[in-house]
Amino acid sequence: MIPREAAQIIIKLRKQFPVITLTGPRQSGKTTLLKSVYTDLPYFSLEDIDVRNTAINDPRGFLSNFPEGAVLDEIQRVPALFSYIQGIIDNNKKLHFVLSGSQNFLLLENISQSLAGRAAILKLLPFSISELQNEKLVPDSYEQLIFTGMYPGIYDRDIDPEYFYPSYISTYIERDVRQIKNIENLNNFSNFLQLCAGRTGQVINLNSLATDAGISPNTAKSWLSILEASYIIYFLQPYYENFNKRIIKSPKLYFYDTGLVCSLLGISSVGQVKTFHSKGALFENLIITDLIKNKLHKGLNPRFYYWQNKTRQEIDLIIDNPEGPLPFEIKSGMTMNENYFTNLKYWQKLSDEKVENLNVIYGGDTSLKTSNGNYISWKKLHDQVI
Repeated sequence: MIPREAAQIIIKLRKQFPVITLTGPRQSGKTTLLKSVYTDLPYFSLEDIDVRNTAINDPRGFLSNFPEGAVLDEIQRVPALFSYIQGIIDNNKKLHFVLSGSQNFLLLENISQSLAGRAAILKLLPFSISELQNEKLVPDSYEQLIFTGMYPGIYDRDIDPEYFYPSYISTYIERDVRQIKNIENLNNFSNFLQLCAGRTGQVINLNSLATDAGISPNTAKSWLSILEASYIIYFLQPYYENFNKRIIKSPKLYFYDTGLVCSLLGISSVGQVKTFHSKGALFENLIITDLIKNKLHKGLNPRFYYWQNKTRQEIDLIIDNPEGPLPFEIKSGMTMNENYFTNLKYWQKLSDEKVENLNVIYGGDTSLKTSNGNYISWKKLHDQVI
């Protein structure tokens, strides 16, 4: 088993909350992590039809089997349990329950109704670069990492990405999408998902996306919400509390895993990643997602944004720290280039930012401080960014 960074925050919060909720995409390693941390509590999955029927027909009797608490996976399948758990933990402060599931919307909806203030909410995404680095599993080239992706099954079971992701997509669409919303034509949704992959790293244009998918803008908006709720995509919001009101105010679209993007785009080899016309967007997706993982796996909410004005001058990533916003450009090139700092210098004029706070994350191996700002290697993100 590859150790997960989220384990430490779970151990810490167990002492503070009667309930811990762990969400994240399917096959991100939630079950493996919880079983490794909670060796003293029984584990039950509500995906098991016998267990689920018992919980539905006799929730009080089902929960009475756990005098010290339990790990209950896919608990959104039996919503009634949330209210019963509330009553149990209010009457017995020594109990501890762990509630896990891959349906973020359904899970958190029930948490907010029954367990608000009693549950710590954590998210587990696929492996981060640092988790793979600790096990010496990071390839020499970022193109290989983009293609392979970071889902645990690929590493734990040595599954070829070309087989893993099509199966993952099929399972996701057939099971999760139908659980969240009744979509009559799943082929249309599958096509919509592929169109989203083609817009990775782009400012989302809802009307354009809807037109290309042959659906209404309202349907496109609804389907994007489904993809977001099930941890397939996320939106990087614009940063606009500064300088210039003539700015872009729509979010940019990214995926939680680049291997999934490659599969949706029909990329079937590392060589195709290297020559892909939007390789820069894939690299940008890799970097921003990895920094998000670093925050979420520590139980923190990332305050990440991008900035773009009407003339298309853009900063790829802004991390909003208490000391002020830190700007980052993300470049897939492997050679240092002064031109990478062009937009950062424009930002510097607007914000009066110090040179030492201007950063370029790039595809090379060497990190270096220069008179223009800092080059940060993709391999050293967590040493030098967060």
